[in-house]
Amino acid sequence: MTSPDYIIIKAKEDGVSVIGLTRGNDTKFHHTEKLDCGEVMIAQFTEHTSAMKIRGSAEITTAHGVVSSEERA
Repeated sequence: MTSPDYIIIKAKEDGVSVIGLTRGNDTKFHHTEKLDCGEVMIAQFTEHTSAMKIRGSAEITTAHGVVSSEERA
């Protein structure tokens, strides 16, 4: 199952992590990307990716709106 919608992640600091989580009985990390300040990643959920975890300060844009994650404490 692939969603036709994309999400856009824009890093507001260096070292923002985007972590893909698997589908299925056991949820596991399967892919990690690091973004530096100003970098943008466009991502899509797939048959392998059921969720994404964003660590660090970033702006996330989806079809449902825009949300900002907080910087690390």
